[in-house]
Amino acid sequence: MSEVQHLSRQLRAAAAETPDTVALREKRYGLWRDITWADYLHNTEAIAFGLAALGVGVGDRVAIQSENRPEWLYADLASTMLRAVSVGFYPTNPVAEVRYLLADSGARVLFSEDQEQVDKALELIDDIDTLEWVVYLDGRGLADYSHERLLSVDQLIERGLALRETDPDLLERVDQGRTAEDLVTIIYTSGTTGPPKGAMLNARNVDFGAGTFARAPGMFGDHGLRQSDVLVSYLPLSHVVERAISTWGGVRNRSLVHFAESIDTVVSDLAEVQPTVLFAVPRIWEKIQATVSIKMANASWAKRQLFAVGNALGTRAARQQLADGHASVLSRILYFVSWVLVHRKVRRHLGLAKVRHALSGAAPISPEVLEFFLSMGVLIHEAYGMTENTAVATCSYPGRVRFGTVGQAQPDIELVLAEGTNEVLTRHPGTFVGYWGKPEATAEVVDEDGWLHTGDVGEWVDGDYLKIVDRIKDIIITAGGKNISPSELENAMKASPYIREAVVIGDQKPYLTALIGIEYDTVADWASRQRIEYTTYKDLATRPETVDLISGVIRDVNSKVARVESVRKFRMLHKELDHEDGELTATQKLKRTAFAATVPHLVDDMYANATEHAGADLGRSG
Repeated sequence: MSEVQHLSRQLRAAAAETPDTVALREKRYGLWRDITWADYLHNTEAIAFGLAALGVGVGDRVAIQSENRPEWLYADLASTMLRAVSVGFYPTNPVAEVRYLLADSGARVLFSEDQEQVDKALELIDDIDTLEWVVYLDGRGLADYSHERLLSVDQLIERGLALRETDPDLLERVDQGRTAEDLVTIIYTSGTTGPPKGAMLNARNVDFGAGTFARAPGMFGDHGLRQSDVLVSYLPLSHVVERAISTWGGVRNRSLVHFAESIDTVVSDLAEVQPTVLFAVPRIWEKIQATVSIKMANASWAKRQLFAVGNALGTRAARQQLADGHASVLSRILYFVSWVLVHRKVRRHLGLAKVRHALSGAAPISPEVLEFFLSMGVLIHEAYGMTENTAVATCSYPGRVRFGTVGQAQPDIELVLAEGTNEVLTRHPGTFVGYWGKPEATAEVVDEDGWLHTGDVGEWVDGDYLKIVDRIKDIIITAGGKNISPSELENAMKASPYIREAVVIGDQKPYLTALIGIEYDTVADWASRQRIEYTTYKDLATRPETVDLISGVIRDVNSKVARVESVRKFRMLHKELDHEDGELTATQKLKRTAFAATVPHLVDDMYANATEHAGADLGRSG
């Protein structure tokens, strides 16, 4: 018997020991619906039998393309029960990407959430030889759809019930053959520099990752992820971290997972749920900060002054806490006063009133953003990992936080910086099996000694705190031979509530430049208060007043860096970057090569003598 704790067995144990305890909550039509552990197991087994009735067996791939909802988890764990392999697609994947992912993974069954996703699937189903069935979860708008290989989830379950009548012991027999090496899932990487690659994670990887998430002290604070924790699942379940928290961690630790009604209601749902643990990517934390900025800008003079006082006290407390390494008597007093004055209401409004542990990961986050949240008593712990190491490598431990770093290596994880390049290397039982169907690509990232080459440049701070400098491939080498990390400058600019995208350019160039995308809501609010008229995103972004606003932000950033690191020119983007246009990955990471190909005129303009497009030539600032 393997020492690995398999997900399917953990789910059965939870249902047996706490059958009536609520495991999941889903919001539909404005009301929350409770799903117990007994319900969770029942629904998962029903879909497992349905998949078996379609012929799904050991090693077969089952794809899921849906927003976060309980059925995502049912389909995921049902695949595991059959020793099949789940493959998550992002709902935002356009048809071309869905075609590639289906063909590459060889999925036999595709769960499509709704009419939008079914339309994509039916456009492809006759072209993908391996795809045998499409199962939809939401039937609205699909009453008139007809295809011999299209099923509703209810029809799938009906087939499963028939199979269960004739073979009730099927799942038990499958379970007896389970091993630690069973492939559990294929998670496709972002594909920032080429087509996505499918990272294979087996049962040992998943168990190690989930166990690391649960460890105390660790990624989730002094107590780890625990049964009493309340979670909101809103980041894509196709991403390794959300999967690790909502599915693997939720089942292992029996935490209560909430599903928002839609992606558009997440903010209000957070306020209703008041989670105890919240993981977000930097983009989300920046968006929350921008929300507060807008609200305060539109508040009365008295409220603005009160917020300024409370925020000043909170900021002082935050800096004192960071300096001391813990919450001193003075910082506690300052926090209490700021809490009473403003932050109690602000945190409740944002859904942060009960957060005991906040996390940020997947990309670097600005220290200014971290200080903003710490000023209201929310200490965001940074963590570092990637799909290829099951999302675990380092974390910021309670009482041991260094802003600008991703913390320290977690127990049982070997982490070193490669000599000469300072590339971050990790080695532990969570290191992935390899890339699906790409042994050469696997050999490029995992060496003969088992070290995973992350592609990230790191440096040590205060001994054993890891700072991620940038991706190796993104480091800029100027014409003068200076190595510069664009992400540090980009994050500094994006700390402003007015800037959503900042892309620093300068490889083999005489100076640095930047392409800027505005945070539309925040800039629109500012423009309204300034009585500036505009019609479209492009119109607002290219207004002289907006250019001046952004110039001020960049000049301030320039004043804090060396001359060679300052941005000398910038140009305004005319549209919001989008995944469907191929400029961003589904996790909102910039596809630099693809993006650069769309704006050569703006780049050329910044290295010419005249300014022909909206933007500014700053020279040396500060």
